[in-house]
This record gives sequence, structure tokens and C-alpha cells, in this order.
Amino acid sequence: MGARTDTASGTSHPAPSPSPSPSPSRPRAWAELLRLPALFTVPGDALAGAVATGVRPGPRTLLAIGSSLCLYEAGMALNDWADRAEDARDRPHRPLPSGRVRPAAALAAACALTGAGLALAARAGRPALAVAAPLATTVWAYDLVLKRTPAGPAAMAAARGLDLLLGAAATGGGTRSALPSAALLGTHTLAVTTVSRRETQGGSPLVPLAALTTSAVLTRLITSSRQTVSGRPTASVQPGGTRQPGATGPAAVLRTALGAAYAATVARPYLHAALNPSPPLTQRAVGGGIRATIPLQAALAARSGARVTALAVAALAPIGRKYARKVSVT
Repeated sequence: MGARTDTASGTSHPAPSPSPSPSPSRPRAWAELLRLPALFTVPGDALAGAVATGVRPGPRTLLAIGSSLCLYEAGMALNDWADRAEDARDRPHRPLPSGRVRPAAALAAACALTGAGLALAARAGRPALAVAAPLATTVWAYDLVLKRTPAGPAAMAAARGLDLLLGAAATGGGTRSALPSAALLGTHTLAVTTVSRRETQGGSPLVPLAALTTSAVLTRLITSSRQTVSGRPTASVQPGGTRQPGATGPAAVLRTALGAAYAATVARPYLHAALNPSPPLTQRAVGGGIRATIPLQAALAARSGARVTALAVAALAPIGRKYARKVSVT
């Protein structure tokens, strides 16, 4: 979470001399720096964590979502600040090397957003802050140190898992019941991030093949079983707002449909990258993995018995795709 796994193609171009762009383009430059369309992959973390506790999402959940959004965007700004020399060589169109955003401004934004994220978590309660603090630490450690080390994918996976636990801590005051969902989301993130480490060079087909296998296992887990809360089967949310323990039928159908949507989003690009691990196909595999985060979050919410929340999270996918066409995230 909070640092890009969708780097550009790696095609080299001569870096232009940095020059300020006209002021009307500055909002767009910041939108590119912060990769605003990617924000639609964030609220589902906290929502999936919240419903895993068996408690209906409320105001504290909204604070957790706000904290997640701030920490995610802090990671985006910090990522480009840390990579500004590399981007000047390989991605001169990015806001920092092109001169549309100053490096000092990007670093200041990362600091301010981190502070805002921690403040919102504190408003949600001590349990939420206890999760947000290590989450922020993980984001900064990944961007500044870990992403170029073998620990990089694990750090990114930990960040996503902690983000889900943030929603659980803010809503229900604890994280134990949300640990299985956090583990599933973290495993998906680990697979995507591992693939992304080779997206500018291509390489062995084993990595995307392993990611494809991981996604198949995750699909099986989220469609064949339900999350438990305090050792009891989760309840399904009924139209009147009550929960009916052990309910099947519509809940099971929704869980299966969302699991299938997750699998369909990742299967083809992973398979293509495994058959031909070239940079373009590897990049498409990474993009598919990132897009699959939303149906996975929705499936996790459905697995916890929260059908309304699951549908709300799933609805973020087409909105994110719409805005991704308008603002570059590479």
C-alpha cells in the first residue's frame, strides 16, 4: 500500500530540462503524482476489515478510511520523491523530473499526509492509532529502503494487511477476527508486488505463474468458506439491518460471483505474462493484479456476511477504471 507497483515501461527517453508548467496544469500534475485513480482501491481495505469484526461500519470506520487514504497518498508522493533520479532517466514524463512538481513540495506533501493520516486514526481511537503507526512506518520504510531489497514485496503485503486491520481496529476495537482477511489480502499483494519487480525487464515465467497459482488458491478460499467472528460463523446482513447466523443462498451466490470476478481480473494477464514474460505483458499482469484488489476486497466483505458493504466496495471498480483513463498512474 502507498507505493506504486505499476511502474512505467522502462523505455528510455532523454530527460527534458525541468521547467515549470503553466499553473492550470498543476492540479493535473499533482493528480498524476498522487495517482488519484488508484485511491479507489483503498476504502475496501478498511471496509473489509470493519465487517470482519461483525460490527456495522460507522463514523469510526469513515475515520479509518480517511486515515488509509492519507497514508496511501503519502506513500505515493514519497515514492516519487525517493525515485526522482531514476525517474529522470526512465520516466521523464513524471511530475517531478518534468519540473511540474518540485521535489521539496512532494516531500512536504508526504509528511503532511502522514501526519493527517495518524491524526485521523487517533480520532478513531487508540486501537486504530496502534495499527496506523506501524502502517505509516511500513510505508516510509518501503519507499526509502525496502522496495529495492528482497524484503520489498513482504513489506508491501504487510502494509495492505495492516490497512485492513486499521478498519477492524477502528470499528470493532480489535483486530483478531480480521486477521484471516488481512492474510488473504496481504498474500494477493505479495504476489502482485513480486511480479512488479520484473515489469521493466521481463524475465522468468515462474513469477507470474506463481502469482496465477496464488490467485487460484485465494479464489478457492474466499468462495468455499466464510469468515468467522469470535469463533462463530458470520451472519448475513438482512434487508432490515439484522444478521441471520449461518444464512446461505444470496450471500453464497454473491461471494462466489465476487470471487469469480477477482479470478477473471487476474487470470488472463498472469497467464499471458507466464507464457511470454516480456515487459509489456508483465506490466499488464501488474495492472490486472492492482485492479483485482477491489473485487477481492468485496469478496472478503461478502465472506464476512456483509452483502451491502460488499456491493458498495465492488461498485468502486468501474469508477476507478473511468478516472484511470483521464489521469495517468504510471
